[in-house]
Amino acid sequence: MNKIINISIVLSFAGLWVTSLFSGDFEIVLGFILIFTFGILHGSNDILLIGSISDKTVKQPFLRVLSIYLLTVGLAVVTFYFLPVLALSLFIVFSAFHFGEQHWEHQNLNLSDTFSKAFYLIYGMLVLTLLFILNPNDVIEVVAAITSVTLNYDHLLYAFLFTLAAFGICVASILIKHNEHQSVILKELFLLLVLVIIFKVSTLIWAFAIYFIFWHSIPSLFEQVQFIYGTFDKSSFWKYCKNAFPYWMISLMGIAIVYFIFKDNTIFYALFFSFIAAVTFPHALVITKMFSNKKTQPNQ
Repeated sequence: MNKIINISIVLSFAGLWVTSLFSGDFEIVLGFILIFTFGILHGSNDILLIGSISDKTVKQPFLRVLSIYLLTVGLAVVTFYFLPVLALSLFIVFSAFHFGEQHWEHQNLNLSDTFSKAFYLIYGMLVLTLLFILNPNDVIEVVAAITSVTLNYDHLLYAFLFTLAAFGICVASILIKHNEHQSVILKELFLLLVLVIIFKVSTLIWAFAIYFIFWHSIPSLFEQVQFIYGTFDKSSFWKYCKNAFPYWMISLMGIAIVYFIFKDNTIFYALFFSFIAAVTFPHALVITKMFSNKKTQPNQ
């Protein structure tokens, strides 16, 4: 996993290089390409993951698993339509926890289960509020398009400061109880500084793409392939892609239809993030279950 993280850091600096050479429009196009490939791909094999988890516990019928999964996605879509403020709030919370869990789970910090979950959520919220505070105009526009609620910069600032304070308390607590993690914490603080630079100089979509793909999706793909097939190599990765391909294509077709119906940028961004949210809810639950299962399987 450390090699994967190092690759992600190198790719992030390559993303900064793109920012310095190309226009904002190019960043947006490239960002969507990355999201529609690696980003969608990393969440396209949830059904297979559920099957792998079931194989290790109790086998669940495929149609039952698929029905529950689609019902969860459908419920998220309906919630976004009728209760957009609630849906967006839940999306941010689920995404924050999901990002934090993926980023920290492999570190083996030996924290209590409750503290770990709180820390994952707070770290993920810190990343998201950093993204929001450094791209306020675009964020305010997208939130207004989704919810018809108009935020201002102060709302984003207060959310960031509150999250930063909570993160500081968590880090201090970890260092007091587990001083052996000092090098890990210092490295993570440096990586957060890198994110600040990336988010500051990039457009919202490109900044989100860099984090979502290089820092989240690629490490997640590694974890998923290793969990399903027991190893990560060229053969297992292609098996993963082959299994994910039908779900990936369906997702792309859905996004393409939405784009051709709503070509207005703001509306499309709103629908795009709503779509990401709809698949995030079940995906986050599946990944949490995967990590829980790995803890009970020493060979994983």
